Amino acid sequence: MSSTEMPRIAPLEPPFEPSVDEWLRRWMPPGTEGVPPLALFRTLARHAELAERMRPLGAAILGHGRLTVRDRELAILRTSARCGAEYEWGVHAVGFAAAAGLDEAAVAATAAVAPADVAASATWRDADRAVIALADELHDGAAPSEATWQALSARLDEAQLLELLIVCGFYHAIAYVIAGARVPQEPWARRFPARRR
Repeated sequence: MSSTEMPRIAPLEPPFEPSVDEWLRRWMPPGTEGVPPLALFRTLARHAELAERMRPLGAAILGHGRLTVRDRELAILRTSARCGAEYEWGVHAVGFAAAAGLDEAAVAATAAVAPADVAASATWRDADRAVIALADELHDGAAPSEATWQALSARLDEAQLLELLIVCGFYHAIAYVIAGARVPQEPWARRFPARRR
């Protein structure tokens, strides 16, 4: 979203009703006490019942999953970048990339528009390339290639494979909310680097 576009669905602003305040605190990750609730969460709060149904899956992906943090974050960053969801990409680049062992070059590489540009980066391990390929293939055609599936299944079990598919799908849904509602950028979040087409 450009800085000149107004949100189509404005995030709730404080002061929040006590029930909304409690709900928003539950959405925020552990260790973020005192941090204002994210604009995405405040936008989702406009439909509390729907958001409450989404929260357990989001929490499970981020806090209770079977994937490594690196695999999860590569899938999220690449899916967000392919969807043009700068908001989500920027939040994860700041909030999770370091814990995933992703340096500046790796984070920037996930934002390349063309899959060939991402794949060509010297930053990646073979395992990383397979996760990135999966995110690209799901984005482009809703199904992984046999080569990508075989590369992933050589090191991930069935539960992890299912989780990886769900991560990519969930963040597609989040990207649709961000673009459709025009969720405003977090002031502290990263912005996409210059992207080649």
